[in-house]
Amino acid sequence: MSLEPVTDIRVSRSLTVCSLVELYGLMHGFTSSSIYEAFRVLSEGLESSDLRIISFTGNLIATGLRGVISQLISSKLFNVVFTTTGAIDHDIARSLGGLYLKGYFEVDDSKLRDLGFQRLGNVFIPVDSYGLIIENFTRRLVEEAIRIKREWGIYEILRLAGDMIKDENSILRSASKAKVDIFVPGWPDGAFGTSLFMEKQRGQDIIVDYFIDMKRLSDIFFTAKKATALIIGGGISKHHVLWWSQFREGLDYAIYITTAQEYDGSLSGAKPREAISWGKIRQSAKTVVIYGDATLILPIITSCIVKD
Repeated sequence: MSLEPVTDIRVSRSLTVCSLVELYGLMHGFTSSSIYEAFRVLSEGLESSDLRIISFTGNLIATGLRGVISQLISSKLFNVVFTTTGAIDHDIARSLGGLYLKGYFEVDDSKLRDLGFQRLGNVFIPVDSYGLIIENFTRRLVEEAIRIKREWGIYEILRLAGDMIKDENSILRSASKAKVDIFVPGWPDGAFGTSLFMEKQRGQDIIVDYFIDMKRLSDIFFTAKKATALIIGGGISKHHVLWWSQFREGLDYAIYITTAQEYDGSLSGAKPREAISWGKIRQSAKTVVIYGDATLILPIITSCIVKD
């Protein structure tokens, strides 16, 4: 076994973010070493893979990290997106002028409700900046969709939604412009999915068929030569990436950014080694787990992989 010594580092105000990441590799301090390894593995994976997946949870789109994720999509570093309906909800609401305000965790939620706010962690969302905005947009979206055809996959209707949005920080707009497919397996679980249902109840002649998405996913995964996934958070979006990856004998590169632990057997907390047992990540794959808040970690990694 050949091991390198830990190196003491010094920093200055002129230090760039990418130089700091390189120093993380030298100092080898706990989370810092994970960030350095993630940068190294992700860079290699993106360079060598034809299938490049980013997965994230909806809460992140309620923060300014939305701009970074949009940047990763528009730059075409990733060519497939998996997320939740919450991400679609927040993206639509913010794209159409919804106010998402800097709040705090230590608040009386009963008083907050009386004042007309909804809380997502330390982000405050006025009631009129959310539900009705999404409902009205979805109504216009369905009206446009049925002029084109009757039957839609979710990834198809999200592409159309992106065409209708002008906000440059929108993940939907960025994906539409870059021709990147967005897959939302839990699409009914939020305001957007419920609004689609209500439009159907209102008499609009539209059919939403997720089998269309599954056919597209099978075409993508069965033909991919090499696959890399950056998986931010857990839940259904993480699982859908891994589920489809098993049909090509697993991912070749996997980077997890998470705050979940594996002690309770949850999918969200499961490490890459567990996915190997299912054939969802290859035994030969290069994998890294970073424990921490994505709003801290993702901008650091992105600054070193994105091309200006």
